[in-house]
Amino acid sequence: MIKYGYKGGWEMGKLSKRNILWIIPIGIIGVFWYFYGPQEDITDNEYITYVKNYSIENSNQSLETAFASACENPYWVYFETQKGQDVVEFKGDCPINNKKAKVNVQFLVDANMTTVKYGAMLVDSKMQEETDRDSFLLALTKD
Repeated sequence: MIKYGYKGGWEMGKLSKRNILWIIPIGIIGVFWYFYGPQEDITDNEYITYVKNYSIENSNQSLETAFASACENPYWVYFETQKGQDVVEFKGDCPINNKKAKVNVQFLVDANMTTVKYGAMLVDSKMQEETDRDSFLLALTKD
């Protein structure tokens, strides 16, 4: 005769193959999440300070001063790309064509912090042409 019913709870100490096949992938996912999951923004380091104090040619106004005077909610963040490029990104609400828009401008910094190159510019999450980015930055830093 076969009895049906509850035979008790989990037995500690016994790991079946089925349990191991669940534990290993969950452990691997946990490790990847720890190393590659969401990370806090880096908002204060030497690269950000260097870019903030950088001034565009033919201007003695720093980028920080220029963005602060023209844009609302300035936010500076640093990150490193997978290829090892140091990037400082400005985010804020800036006037574009007489309307406030969400602007992201990236600045590429060399490892020795001797030069700053202009990277991508997004306006309301849309990529802008290099000429539009350059004219925006020049207009921003006019004395």
